[in-house]
Amino acid sequence: MHAQPESLPSMSPHDYLAFEREQPIRHELVDGYLYAMTGATDRHEEIALNLASALRTHLKGSPCRVYKGDLKIRVADEFYYPDVFVRCGEQRGDPYFKTDPLMIAEVLSPGTQRYDRGDKRLAYLQLPTLRDYLLIAQDQMLVEIYTPGDVRQRQRLQQPDDLLRLDSIGFSMSLAELYE
Repeated sequence: MHAQPESLPSMSPHDYLAFEREQPIRHELVDGYLYAMTGATDRHEEIALNLASALRTHLKGSPCRVYKGDLKIRVADEFYYPDVFVRCGEQRGDPYFKTDPLMIAEVLSPGTQRYDRGDKRLAYLQLPTLRDYLLIAQDQMLVEIYTPGDVRQRQRLQQPDDLLRLDSIGFSMSLAELYE
């Protein structure tokens, strides 16, 4: 979720990380400015949890981990809170943010849809490890998949029996399962 910038001066990544650890609410850092994160709807959370749970079960025993909602992704000097992401590797890296996701998913809401499709998508697609960026509608059955190197949509899924496939981790689930 993305809100309006708070009335604070521009922050460095170092200052942001120190500030964010002490805050009761989450903030993204974009162009040096803080953006308070708003709460989600029940449907948003159900869809994100369905995806995260299926990914966690699938990845069990592998060097890949799934994160949901409260861990940041760093892109250059900006920090974002994706709804769900997967990273693989033996090294844990920084405990407060990751820089090497393989997959990122955002569940769209009316207030964040434009941002998630635009600037946030373009920022994520700069990540060299990213293989799939998913935009998941919460008010209709619709998943859009983007890949780095191609700013256009790669795939659009809309039917209950359509399979959401992530070849990079050998994962698939039907839209019926995602939206149950």
